[in-house]
Amino acid sequence: MLPQTDSPPNSHWLDALNEEQRRAATHGGAAAGGPLLIIAGAGTGKTATLAHRVAHAIVSGADPNRILLLTFSRRAAAEMGRRVERIVGVALSGARPPQLPWSGTFHAVGARLLREYAPAIGLLPDFTILDREDSADLMAIVRHELGLSKTEARFPQKGTCLSIYSRAVNAEAPLAEVLKEAFPWCLKVEAGLRDLFAAYVEAKQRQAVLDYDDLLLYWAGMMEDAAIAADLSDRFDHVLGDEYQDTNRLQSSILLRLKPDGRGLTVVGDDAQSIYSFRAARVRNILDFPTAFSPAAEIVTLEQNYRSTQAVLAAANAVIGLAAERFTKNLRSSRLSSDLPELVSVRDETDQARCIAERVLENREAGMLLKKQAVLFRTSHHSAALELELTRRNIPFVKYGGLKFLDAAHVKDVLACLRFAENPRDRIAGFRLLQLIPGIGPTIAGRLLDAVAEAADGRSVVSGFAPPARAAEDWSPFASLYAAMDKASPWPAEVERVRGWYQPHLERVHDDAAVRGADLVQLQRIAETYPSRERFLTDLTLDPPDATSDEAGPPLLDEDYLILSTIHSAKGQEWNAVFLLNAVDGCIPSDMGTGTSDEIEEERRLLYVAMTRARDRLAIMIPQRFYVHQQRGGASGDRHLYAARTRFIPDRLLSLFAEVTWFPAGAPRPRPIEDAPRIDIGARMRGMWR
Repeated sequence: MLPQTDSPPNSHWLDALNEEQRRAATHGGAAAGGPLLIIAGAGTGKTATLAHRVAHAIVSGADPNRILLLTFSRRAAAEMGRRVERIVGVALSGARPPQLPWSGTFHAVGARLLREYAPAIGLLPDFTILDREDSADLMAIVRHELGLSKTEARFPQKGTCLSIYSRAVNAEAPLAEVLKEAFPWCLKVEAGLRDLFAAYVEAKQRQAVLDYDDLLLYWAGMMEDAAIAADLSDRFDHVLGDEYQDTNRLQSSILLRLKPDGRGLTVVGDDAQSIYSFRAARVRNILDFPTAFSPAAEIVTLEQNYRSTQAVLAAANAVIGLAAERFTKNLRSSRLSSDLPELVSVRDETDQARCIAERVLENREAGMLLKKQAVLFRTSHHSAALELELTRRNIPFVKYGGLKFLDAAHVKDVLACLRFAENPRDRIAGFRLLQLIPGIGPTIAGRLLDAVAEAADGRSVVSGFAPPARAAEDWSPFASLYAAMDKASPWPAEVERVRGWYQPHLERVHDDAAVRGADLVQLQRIAETYPSRERFLTDLTLDPPDATSDEAGPPLLDEDYLILSTIHSAKGQEWNAVFLLNAVDGCIPSDMGTGTSDEIEEERRLLYVAMTRARDRLAIMIPQRFYVHQQRGGASGDRHLYAARTRFIPDRLLSLFAEVTWFPAGAPRPRPIEDAPRIDIGARMRGMWR
């Protein structure tokens, strides 16, 4: 351990920091210091500041073994460790820097601590940890043992049950509240879920296993014991938490219990980038930090942005400035530019895709690599039309966020139905499809498919099948659908009928049914471009459009490709040029995210995060005509709507943007009024009858 000093032997290694960053890095001097909140705006050097703070503690004599650094990914922890090593190496003139043994994710550190304290909290030290799939399988076994797989009313499947359990645990919220807010279709089975979760916990304890959520739950639980809490608090002089705006109740309570007086506690984050409430993250954790340690808490705000031009920042600042509650900050940049962010009006989603493809290629011709450009979107399915256009133009791309379209379970389910209607002997499709129906397992499905294979008319075998009593109720709607899906079935109307039949199964199997349902709307729109079911299925099989995959072909390591990403997956990234899809009400904010003021504010933060990914150029796309699927208020059916610009960019902010209207090549453009014909058609028509 290095000798303790009042200040580092020299501070030349801090010269790279600006005044705000240096103040945050050296807070408290050589001692641990009081509670510190670093509000790190987008692109303000958050990682560098936190790494310098850790390095400052080590150079000042702190024992690296007594520094706890908690991050949200192994990659972030590894990067932080590398930076600290480099900085300390420079500060100590090449001396070998010490390692950070307690740097890692909340879950990884939690697992280590639980093994150490296992005897004191009733755990076996050699417990094993279940991954999400193993946890879901155990949930399924317990569900079956309780008879919940055979209830009269449909009961949520294992994946949904695990999601409900995880949300309740991480949010430290009552089950009824979680169901009401996030899983309203499961409210009627609250009592059954409560029994299931109790049995699930007992099963884990019998088997000496912990699931992913238990690592936090047990850690927070053992901190309620005064002796253990005091021991843990005493073993760490410095506790640092990264991305504090993304912590849930459990994670925040762990940090606050580790340092109840705040001494030695540093948290870093940006309330304006809190966009993970669906993972039970709470923006209130960071907003309430100063109050929790009042008046001792110190706040250092990083406002010098090293990423974007001042024009981009001015627009982003204005958008987030309308938030109902936030830490005041005004990002600034020394990178001046006359190029304002653009609001690009296009006719519809098809023109939006064409416009972006053209601009991407124009940027490439001007010397900007495809990898330096990104297209961002609120939800994965929003990029479907663009992906088709990129594939048509042979523009390679990689997509982040969301499942592969054709490989997603719900899309495969609908395609299986269409394939089984086209060819009843398609055993793979039939096996998948039949087991969607509650009460039909692999044995019964296999028996029916064997009969289909042996019959001259497989369709008649399916139509005449007598299901077991437990499957009769759900078999009837399928039988009616299947009987109507003969060769004369109108195309593509039958895709909508399949969607209608599949909807209750979608809700039963998947907890994010609304998002997945939007994927099926996109599938129907693709089907509408084909003349028949046979052509649709054949082309999709032989030459699947890369619009429905994660990548437009697997790119080589040295190949250039465009980045497509959900906004959530783009957080922490940056590109020279950013295009944002569908900046209209119904998409940003999502029509599923406007139920409460908190939801609306998170949608505003999503737009802010998207805007602040851009270094030089930002184009916010506004399609005038938008295709929507009605999902609320009892409405049904799909239709086109004329879209309104997102409410987060009101008229009073328009001076910060350049408004552009894009027209396809060769399309007629509005003529200036002075060139318009001056003919009084009305007078001529009146004169016809006089």
